[in-house]
Amino acid sequence: MSNLHIALVVEGETDLVIIEAALKAIIERPFILTKLQPEATNPKMGTGWSGVLKWCDASSQRHPGCLDGDPTLGQFDLLIIHLDVDVSSEAYANAGPVVEDMALRKGWEALPCAQPCPPIFDSVIPLTATLDSWLHPASRGYKTVLCLPAQASGTWLAAASLPVGHALLIGAECNISVESNLTRLPLNLRIHKKVREYRQHANNVTNNWPAVKAICSQAVDFESAILAAI
Repeated sequence: MSNLHIALVVEGETDLVIIEAALKAIIERPFILTKLQPEATNPKMGTGWSGVLKWCDASSQRHPGCLDGDPTLGQFDLLIIHLDVDVSSEAYANAGPVVEDMALRKGWEALPCAQPCPPIFDSVIPLTATLDSWLHPASRGYKTVLCLPAQASGTWLAAASLPVGHALLIGAECNISVESNLTRLPLNLRIHKKVREYRQHANNVTNNWPAVKAICSQAVDFESAILAAI
């Protein structure tokens, strides 16, 4: 069976670790994951959600059509674009005056766009619309999958690593502090947001993916979207 070639646009390196671990649980065939953003050779894009925003905007200028037809993405079977749902609580001004001005000039959808939670989907819907506005006039095709962990990819790691019923997992998708609170747990459960530590615990996400899906509806949606696209 040939390798599946997957491109990834992601906020940061710890997110990449979690998404790759999730893909290992979802996809049965071997795959090669290529990170397009952040890109060390193009540091002007930066990292975080504003880096994803700038990648989307640059992509729309390069190929103002369906991403499936973008010749620079032709070698990939799948493109994943990641944003943590806590971005719905951000403002364009938080990314600096240049981004704030771009949002006004280009007519991007609003940030913040977070809605009362639960349900988390009420924030996912406008956040998706905002991401799509960053891509306009380009558009997502059937080979593009959004990965929108709520409130962050660290929530998936917490769901995979903590004991069933742990207090931090109650209402986890509506709790913006799950990821940061992982660093404050007792030593035997503590996970700092560092690439090295996330890699040490990444197998939890792969091996305990059903537990993640039981707590995180966005993990269920991500799996469904991946399986529909491959």
